[in-house]
Amino acid sequence: MNTLVVEELADRVVVTLAREKQRNAIDAEMIGELHEVCGLVEHDPKIVVLTSEGEHFAGGADINQLRARTRDDALRGINRNLFDRFAALPLPTIAAVRGYALGGGAELSYACDIRIASPTAVFGNPEPGLGIMAAAGASYRLPTLVGVSVAKQVLLGGRTLDADAALRSGLVLDVVDEPLAAAHALADRIARQAPLALTLTKKILDAPGSHPWADDIAQAVLFETEDKQRRMTAFLEKKK
Repeated sequence: MNTLVVEELADRVVVTLAREKQRNAIDAEMIGELHEVCGLVEHDPKIVVLTSEGEHFAGGADINQLRARTRDDALRGINRNLFDRFAALPLPTIAAVRGYALGGGAELSYACDIRIASPTAVFGNPEPGLGIMAAAGASYRLPTLVGVSVAKQVLLGGRTLDADAALRSGLVLDVVDEPLAAAHALADRIARQAPLALTLTKKILDAPGSHPWADDIAQAVLFETEDKQRRMTAFLEKKK
């Protein structure tokens, strides 16, 4: 791949945005390659750790390409379709964020299940200043992550969230000097859990509204698995 570095490990896939000279701006080629990663993980479900080269996570979409896009391009939902697909990956996704996560870069991080930031991290959506809107998921993901009030401050008021503000608002799990190392430690903890339980829990969490019957059905499926029997038996034997 030309815009990503992809490392496939036994229990996770590490995806590194690799356009450092362009602050990892998301261009059409990167969109295509991220779709390839999604296909890989959909076929063989694994945890995804998303990180970047250099000092910045992603400084936004490639403005040269964005300026040339037309109404028909917008209606195709080029970035939104990718980020929706990324958000729907079966197992948890973790973003390790350094420096700027702006515009499309911020929306890509919002599409991850969990974000861990460095003290230099800055999240923001300056799209209205460029005559457009944040239309790749920010309007429906950011309010669920930080609340409607803070989301409006970012999307309408041009507010950026530094690492401390992102932590206070719940956007990030933690602020650490080495977010990638922290992301791997979290992935280690997640990998010890039951994959099907994680997949069903994620689907239930992401489903709109209340869904008690779906909870019951998912739990019924899990109750009948060998993995549940093995894990509970091991727990009880260890307790004895």
